[in-house]
Amino acid sequence: MKLNLDSLRPEIQEYLESRGIAVFHGVPRGDEAPAVYWNLETHPDYRTFLAAAEAAGVRIVTLYANEFDADVIDEAMERLNESGLERDDRRALEQRLREMRGYGGFTCQIELSFDVAPRVYVFDLRTDWFEDLNEMLHRIDEAREERDDEEPLHGYFSKN
Repeated sequence: MKLNLDSLRPEIQEYLESRGIAVFHGVPRGDEAPAVYWNLETHPDYRTFLAAAEAAGVRIVTLYANEFDADVIDEAMERLNESGLERDDRRALEQRLREMRGYGGFTCQIELSFDVAPRVYVFDLRTDWFEDLNEMLHRIDEAREERDDEEPLHGYFSKN
């Protein structure tokens, strides 16, 4: 599914305000325990999530919108150069990362959340390209960890 989160963000805010639900512009809350995630595969419409919030008596929803910063690409390139990936794999990732630079400034994630004690309910919508980027970053980090595990520690043992 192709998503334009830049146009969806104001649409969601208008919808919330039209329903009399206060918008709290916050940070991602999905890491809070215990969090329950909305099933986006079977119910991708944010209105259904917000209808559940209303049915639960929620009057405030946290809205987080993540605007992609292309500096992430520079950091990823540095980590990629430090990784132990094969040359062809590294080149393919470099090419894909360069392509991702074009998404700088675009909204890559929208997270809606609300509390009904003791749980945080989360609607976490991400673009496909942002998911791809996260997978590449994970792959790069794994390769770096494998390389670090293979390298012996130098200078830590005394010859005395």
